Amino acid sequence: MSVLPGWPWNKKETEKTAEHQPVAADSEASVRSLIQAHEHLNQLLEDSSIPASVRAELSVEFEELQLLSDKISNDEIHIAAFGRVGVGKSSLLNALLGRETFSTSPLHGETRIGQKSDWNQLDEQRSGQVILIDTPGIDELGGEEREALAHRLARQADIVIMVCAGDLVEKELQALQALASEKRAVLLVLNKSDHYTTRELGLLLDRLEERTANIIRPGYIVPASADPRAANQESPEPDISELKALLWEVLDHQGKSLAALNASLFASDLDQKVATRIVEARQTVADKVIRNYCISKGLLVAVNPVPVADLLAAAGSDVAMVIHLGEVYGFRLNRRESARLLLTISAQMAALMGAYWGTNLLSSLLKSASVGLSTTLTAAAQGALAWYATLVTGRMAQTWFSQGKSWGKRGPKDTAREILTRLDRDEVLRQARDELASKLEKQPGVND
Repeated sequence: MSVLPGWPWNKKETEKTAEHQPVAADSEASVRSLIQAHEHLNQLLEDSSIPASVRAELSVEFEELQLLSDKISNDEIHIAAFGRVGVGKSSLLNALLGRETFSTSPLHGETRIGQKSDWNQLDEQRSGQVILIDTPGIDELGGEEREALAHRLARQADIVIMVCAGDLVEKELQALQALASEKRAVLLVLNKSDHYTTRELGLLLDRLEERTANIIRPGYIVPASADPRAANQESPEPDISELKALLWEVLDHQGKSLAALNASLFASDLDQKVATRIVEARQTVADKVIRNYCISKGLLVAVNPVPVADLLAAAGSDVAMVIHLGEVYGFRLNRRESARLLLTISAQMAALMGAYWGTNLLSSLLKSASVGLSTTLTAAAQGALAWYATLVTGRMAQTWFSQGKSWGKRGPKDTAREILTRLDRDEVLRQARDELASKLEKQPGVND
């Protein structure tokens, strides 16, 4: 059964509810919901804060968003026929239209692209347009791109007619489950019903209802004969009366609600994708910023010949890194604010890695006392310690910024402990020492 607000999952409960609470037609609340959904779509389309790189990465989704916005502006409800090749999707839509509009062929895979047509059967009491959409088959050999198009068109539709011609194969059942998980309004149509005797048809409909329990809403499975075989008639008429009646019932009672739900779901999904991409983009940039400061601070400490003074110079590098990271996450900090954040971070680092400063100071003194003997190795070792401390500082600041300038429930101490636990200190120091030693060997005067 399609997952829609207020739709019971249990069949008996559904039937009991239907007896006492008839479905109300689209209300003013449905119209307001549609208007709000449209506003949300337009806000996403016009949001200037979304980076161009994210828009480019999600270009297909933004194109679909524009189509949804246009659909609402034009007061359209979209109905898509979906299913395997050869089940008669195009023929079913032609029967609804009363004319040959969609391409049909005895050859499988005739529908290559999404085709649309107005269903011009609205009376004076029905407003807007109903658009019928044909989709490619979902099981064409080598038709992966067309299958992806079929799923995309179904995702954009307000109502999906899942067409089958017999008992469901695994591919169809999986497609139905996917549509239900996307909260589509789905009707299951057993086409080519004239191929079965009355008894066979009854058994098959019962079988479909049993297999689609909790996927398709009870009452939303109907038989149809879009292109009946000429048994005793020269021009047999299509039998789509049950499908047509069900469609108009759904359109009358829930058309605008479904359109609002579809738009809201798509906008929410895109919201989440945009947020995820922005987080990933910021993460990538922040990681590069931290690494650059690790290198620069490691070299700064390594090549500074004055004991202890190099530690003070490195502190200025940390302030610059924090300001830079703040800009990556959309926050502008001045030097005083950055220093205050660093004091908080340093307090936790002092408690959790107190040996760092003692080792750093010893290395600084050793560097001066060595009088040039193995300067590169000594300097690289001290620079590696500075690298490691910068990495921890950067990761803590990054966490604080990514959580909206907050340490969250864990607080700074637990945040620092978690970061230190995740880092392989010995491996970080080894890689940092090797990279710094390589860079120092290329600098003139270091080994003189």
